[in-house]
Amino acid sequence: MKIVKLLAVLLLLAAIGGIAAPSPAAEVILKVASESGNYCHLKFPAIREDTLFWDHPVLQDPAAGEVIDFYGPCDHDPLGKEEIAAQRAYVSRERYDKANDE
Repeated sequence: MKIVKLLAVLLLLAAIGGIAAPSPAAEVILKVASESGNYCHLKFPAIREDTLFWDHPVLQDPAAGEVIDFYGPCDHDPLGKEEIAAQRAYVSRERYDKANDE
């Protein structure tokens, strides 16, 4: 009986963990490796701008949001440090340009 309860708790924790932190690989729309295998062409949703500066940003809905067209390492993480920094820099430049246009 204790084993059944333990398995039920583990299953519940795994389900909650899957909802709270989805795998980045599941968010990749397209992944095509080059013939040499040195780099990949990836397409994945951009990070939602309202979550971009959170500790754990969230990707946009691929059907409704912007899609990033990326060429680089095949193990690139759409929610990794490099991608977050790149998208933060892009948003900051856009805001700066918009402020200077007015």
